[in-house]
Amino acid sequence: MPEYSLRIPSHVTSPHIARDFVTSVLQAQRLGGIVDDAALCVSELVTNSCVHAAGTGTGAGLLLVTNPAGMRATVFDTDVTLPVMKEGYDAESGRGLWILDSLTEGRWGAERGGWRTGQRGGEGGKGVWFELGAPDPSRPGR
Repeated sequence: MPEYSLRIPSHVTSPHIARDFVTSVLQAQRLGGIVDDAALCVSELVTNSCVHAAGTGTGAGLLLVTNPAGMRATVFDTDVTLPVMKEGYDAESGRGLWILDSLTEGRWGAERGGWRTGQRGGEGGKGVWFELGAPDPSRPGR
């Protein structure tokens, strides 16, 4: 399956750049039906990374893996704290994971492990992932 990656500095423009990156990749892969949801979900995760992991490292990384009918995106950063969806709805903040959960129909999660290590349970940060479209056939049980 094709893999695309992007290094993301902790900067105010980073969510916008990540959205453009995901949009370009998915349109090139003819996955236009999931572009809007994917761009919004990536934007939320990159925003969370910029807010919560600021000062813990050199920014974030985005790994996007596509298959003919879907995709999986993971945003890595150096903060080891796994995200938790807030109870209830707060109009001021904390809506990102609610949006992610709704758009992905619960197909998201977080794992310890740093950028590009892919090691579950590894040290050096975390990866927050989501899937849209058809699951990757090479990843049974997802």
